[in-house]
Amino acid sequence: MIQVEHMNKTFKVARRSAGFSEAVKALFHREMELIKALNDISFTIGDGEMVGYIGPNGAGKSSTIKILSGILTPDNGTCKINGRIPWKERKEHVKDIGVVFGQRSQLWWDVPILDSFELLRDIYEIPTHQYQETLDELTGLLSLGELLRTPARQLSLGQRMRCEIAASLLHRPKVLFLDEPTIGLDAVSKLAVRDFIRKQNKEHKTTVLLTTHDMQDIDALADRVLLIGRGRLLLDGTLSDLKSHRPSEEATLDEIIAALYRDYRI
Repeated sequence: MIQVEHMNKTFKVARRSAGFSEAVKALFHREMELIKALNDISFTIGDGEMVGYIGPNGAGKSSTIKILSGILTPDNGTCKINGRIPWKERKEHVKDIGVVFGQRSQLWWDVPILDSFELLRDIYEIPTHQYQETLDELTGLLSLGELLRTPARQLSLGQRMRCEIAASLLHRPKVLFLDEPTIGLDAVSKLAVRDFIRKQNKEHKTTVLLTTHDMQDIDALADRVLLIGRGRLLLDGTLSDLKSHRPSEEATLDEIIAALYRDYRI
């Protein structure tokens, strides 16, 4: 179970105008601006739930995922995942979670995918029989096949993302964080990834928190939606609750989200 209560996170960002003189001034006096990435965020996600976490760029989605993963520490507030505080009990925590960042890679570029998987097996201390069983299952479900013998740098984006998802699941995590896992994928690859996530949730009861700008991902996978804007949680409800905000009968999910952004002025 994921429990987040009154969580806040602020970043300091340097600002300066363009030009050489402004660069020199910044050496002696840096203008800093405080950005409230998360503002009193609270939510609870039960075991086996699939939840869509949506919002515009800069809303605080990735900051939330990084805190839940133990990468960042919040300014204040509490967060527990399966009874553990992520940033305080990182070693034990990471054994129970899998993370996929659509614009980051956990694979080593110049070696075959299988070598990366073998290294992850050693890092997570996965028993040999469990590793082989999981690898065989993931290879079949994600159609990896010959991809395992190919260096990551030679794979297409869709092929690499399938391998990234497999890498995040080798240790059989209870919780899976997906940060824009279908970004840049073609239609066929998106369908394959969505189908796999559904099967993983159904067969292994994996809890999934999905952030994405692709509303078709949300429609296909999530039963519940969290809408965040400017660091504040604006909506927590079912997909039907979200669709009840439609500005017109013919409005698509994208148009509903855009209308909510306008209503909340984000």
